[in-house]
Amino acid sequence: MTTAEAADYLRLGERKLYELVAENRIPCSKVTGKWLFPRHELDRWVNSGLARPAGMTAPEPPPIVGGSQDDLLEWSLRQAGTGLASLTEGTENGVARLLRGEVAAAAIHFHGDHADANIAAVSTMPQLHDAVLVGFAQREQGLLLPLGNPRSLSSLADVLGSRARMAVRQPGAGADMLLGLLLDSCGASRSDLNRLQSPCLTGPDLAAAVRTGRADCGIATRSAALAAGLDFVPLAWENFDLLMRQRTYFQPSMQALVRYLEQDGFSRRATELTGYDTSQAGQIRFFS
Repeated sequence: MTTAEAADYLRLGERKLYELVAENRIPCSKVTGKWLFPRHELDRWVNSGLARPAGMTAPEPPPIVGGSQDDLLEWSLRQAGTGLASLTEGTENGVARLLRGEVAAAAIHFHGDHADANIAAVSTMPQLHDAVLVGFAQREQGLLLPLGNPRSLSSLADVLGSRARMAVRQPGAGADMLLGLLLDSCGASRSDLNRLQSPCLTGPDLAAAVRTGRADCGIATRSAALAAGLDFVPLAWENFDLLMRQRTYFQPSMQALVRYLEQDGFSRRATELTGYDTSQAGQIRFFS
């Protein structure tokens, strides 16, 4: 656009527009002695100073998948060429970042009283009226133990009775939610556990605590146990899903991932890592 067109487009006087040009505060280009203003750059310039009320998210979140850590997911993001990075801080922290527009999607595995805890949780989030929940896999969670299971632990009741030192996850992590349910079923509370003091931020962190002897056990996935060379006692299967907004689902990066979940290479890798059921991979499990 010319100077006059740009001034009219921005509802500014031409004199003010020239002041902005002189101060290098507005995108423009000088061609054969005339200032020209690309419309799309002016739109970006206006949006860059946009004041957003609390709860209003940015138009395009950064290309990051937050939430829970998972080896198969991180491998798939790379293998599918999505360009998506991962930021693993646990289920609830991932959802919080999604609501603030700080990640494109959140990997979640809620646990609760409902048969499908992920759908139950997402359907009651008032700030997420445009949610899409994409199935990634079902995962097997259980007790991670040193090789040979020297303390003969086969259940959470055994952990409580033997006072074995247990590595735990941070509040808001899916594994911590599962631990809470299991404790309730035993009529116990977290204070009854002999806990490792500092929570482990990811499953691999917890596996490292057991492998190095800092803890006698902890709850994580079967794949985390295999990767760390640990024994595993199964406790539960869970839904592990990707939560995002509708507009994100149709972005090229996310579509590349969804397409990859349907390929044989994905299911083969899941089999290698163990503890996965990929029969619902790529399916839309909830849409609001």
